[in-house]
Parts: sequence; structure tokens; C-alpha cells
Amino acid sequence: MRIGVNVPNFGPGTDPGQLRAWAQLVEGLGYDLLMVSDHLVVTPDVAEQYPPPFYEPFTTLSWLAGLTSRVRLGTTVLLAPYRHPLLTARMAANLNEFSGGRLVLGMAVGWARQEFAALDVPYERRGKLTDDYLRAMREAWENKEDYRTEQIPLWIGGNSDAGIRRAARLGDAWHPLRNTIPWLRDGLVRLGEAAAAEGRPAPAFAPRIILRLTDAPIEGPERLAGEGTIEQIVGDLEELRRLGAETVVLDPFGGDPEETRHPQTAWHALAAVADNWELTR
Repeated sequence: MRIGVNVPNFGPGTDPGQLRAWAQLVEGLGYDLLMVSDHLVVTPDVAEQYPPPFYEPFTTLSWLAGLTSRVRLGTTVLLAPYRHPLLTARMAANLNEFSGGRLVLGMAVGWARQEFAALDVPYERRGKLTDDYLRAMREAWENKEDYRTEQIPLWIGGNSDAGIRRAARLGDAWHPLRNTIPWLRDGLVRLGEAAAAEGRPAPAFAPRIILRLTDAPIEGPERLAGEGTIEQIVGDLEELRRLGAETVVLDPFGGDPEETRHPQTAWHALAAVADNWELTR
């Protein structure tokens, strides 16, 4: 099972120098995958959670590709309706080629109504648009010689039933975000049922979980996978491996944008996981 890291490409403390430091740390500790998020217009509903600056993911990953040599690069998640699918397919293919085939493209429908309005994209049609765009991208990669790329893994994000069905229908992996182990276990059952209904094998399982390291154990059914003592976090990783996870992405952002001014807490947690989990296993 591979382990990746979701790096904050937003917030008041984030700048090119800090992104470089994140990339060097993630690759240096031996993690397999570095992922960033996506928003195009920092409307008030976006800024409440992810204030500016917000670095565009393709631009950011292209730059980081030149600063790294081994770590895979990806999006968690690119918001499919925001860009024409042939533009997305072209940018992804070029980035995959320039990085030596290291791209993983996580995609989802999006949630910020004000951002949809600013981009003149109909919010109510975001699910249908996402399905159509994913199909168009696959067709471009498969049928157009000028895209010059191997098939790029498409991870479909989403915790809803619609997201699970979309992953079963169109994804190489299901990429649920930040939940409990029991919820993820149940989600895998629903994913299998959705895949069977489509007549397809179930896609791979690649969850993104929180990373919040604490001194004392966190108890109770609401504990998210990836939060608690290092023993609890390692136990969660072991359980996800037993559930068949191909890759697990650790998300050390706790929700307060001020954290981006002080990334050392997140770096300490990542180092602790690296010290207690064999990242190459």
C-alpha cells in the first residue's frame, strides 16, 4: 500500500518557497504521492475555508515536477466542470509527459455555488457535466495521437451515493475524503454493489484521510481515520491495507487557514508516520 500527502496550495502562509519545502519534505521522507487541491475563483464561500492565495493545481504541479524526481503528483480533487474537458485532457497529458508519467488525476463535481456562478457553469448540472467530461477526456487520451500520453489514472472523489456510482462507472479508483473506518468499510460494500450493477469490476480504493497526531488517544465512534496517537494512526493504516486500499493520502490540514503559517506541526506528524510505517511496503 502506497502513502501520499495532500499539500495545502492555499492559505496566508503558502508561497512558492513553502511549496518547495513541502515537496522536498514529502519526497525526502519517502512518501509516494504529493497532491494539491483545486479552486479557480476564490469566492466568499471558497475563501471561508480556503483563503487566498490559492495556487492553480496544474501550474503548481508542473513547477513541482521540476523540483522532484520520484514522487508521483496529483490532484485531490480537480473540479471537473470548471474546465473544458479537452483543455483538462491536454494539460494533464502534457504534465504527465513532462513529469515522466507521474500524474494521478483525482476529480470530482465541486460544491461552491458562488464559484460556479462566477465561472458561468450551471451548478445544478454539475453531475451530468462531470460524467460527460470524464468520458470526453478518456476518449481524447485513447483516440488522439497528439495527446502523447499513457492512460492517466482517474480517481473519482465523492462520499455521496452519486459519487460512489460515478467511481464505479467511470473511475480507476474511488477516492473518498476524510471519514471514519466504519463508514469507509460500508462505502466499499456500496462501491462493490454499484460496480456489479454496471457490470464492471470494482475500481481501486484510494481514500484520503485526515492526519491529526495527538498525545492522548481519541475515543468514540466519531473518530476519523488518521486522527489520534501514532499507534491509532498506524492501526488505521493497517486496517485500510486489510480493506484493500491501493493508496492512502494523508491530509494534515486541520481546517484553520492560519495553520499554513506554521507547517512544522504537519511536518512533525508526517515524520512520525514515516518513522512508524514502512513507506515502501
